[in-house]
Amino acid sequence: MYAVIMAGGQGTRFWPRSRRKRPKQLLDIVGSESMIRQTVDRLDSLIKPKDVYVVTGKEHVEELIGHIPHVPSENIIAEPIGRNTAPCIGLAAMRLRRIDPEGVMAVLPADHVILDKEGFLETLRFAGDVAKSGDYIITLGMKPDRPETGYGYIKKGSVVSGQWPVGWAVPTSSESKDGVTPPLQVFKVERFVEKPDKDTAEEYVKSGQYLWNAGMFVFKVSTILRAIEKFMPDLYIGLLRMEPALGTDSQEKILSEVYGELPSVSIDYGVMEKADNVLVVPSTFGWNDVGSWTAIDDLLPRNEHGVVAHAEHISIDTKDCIVYSPKKLVATIGVSDLIVVETEDALLICHKSRAQDVKKVVEILEKEGKGKYL
Repeated sequence: MYAVIMAGGQGTRFWPRSRRKRPKQLLDIVGSESMIRQTVDRLDSLIKPKDVYVVTGKEHVEELIGHIPHVPSENIIAEPIGRNTAPCIGLAAMRLRRIDPEGVMAVLPADHVILDKEGFLETLRFAGDVAKSGDYIITLGMKPDRPETGYGYIKKGSVVSGQWPVGWAVPTSSESKDGVTPPLQVFKVERFVEKPDKDTAEEYVKSGQYLWNAGMFVFKVSTILRAIEKFMPDLYIGLLRMEPALGTDSQEKILSEVYGELPSVSIDYGVMEKADNVLVVPSTFGWNDVGSWTAIDDLLPRNEHGVVAHAEHISIDTKDCIVYSPKKLVATIGVSDLIVVETEDALLICHKSRAQDVKKVVEILEKEGKGKYL
């Protein structure tokens, strides 16, 4: 199995900590190591660093290599421009086709938190075995524990049986009994659903038929490239133009010529929603996509008043706030449900319910040409 780690995002919802030159995946949001380092390290007993490939923006290559020096530098694939996840995955698959066309690739974002490492690796092993057994595109779906409106959802269909390895027998019930977690299962995907409103999300969770779309995929190199050829022929033609140069000294030159012409489309929209061989493995390994500042509430300890503080903080009648200020004292009085983030050149104060709108600040800064804050 090979790992392809997507590390091209800007993390605009984590402004002002996350910037163009230092995006979220290069920050130590949770823990002492950067998120990209944590992503690579948690794979160590399943996928060795020599089989890890990272796709990132060319402006981040040098710093990224410093974070993961145990990954060969030639395995860092630099995108000259961001074109969403379909070109990113297609580029990595085309690179791997030159090495192992029938190899299994696990596609993982660089900025997710996984709380149960062993459960995660067990799920990846299972998905890898399913991928080897046929022409399947497999996605990992997280069993929801709340009606989250910030995630996309997957509706699972019928259970799929197959010649899985010993230990993967399909149980009669998908629910744990007497505290024992049942073996992993795989289901057909009935449909993908965009981020719902709260009422719809509540219905999804109550039904038990929907999973969070975690954006993690497993498939054979040949399988995903056939799917791209079928459903995104323009992208496939561009990948073919680049293929001869991949892994050579000419790679940077050909990518700079071709990559900007590729369609900017997500793999979900471009392939997943159209293919009929998509399966989902329901998973419970403690996942968080760290999509905005409110994710900190679930990942870091709170005091008895629900305050998460990475700061010297004086709190008077303050409840359910997130305070990040490593260099300045922050005092809050009589406030609740706020996000307060201070960096050397910027201060963010935001109600928790508007955390997803932090990206709008970045959009305004771009529009007004205030690049020093980006």
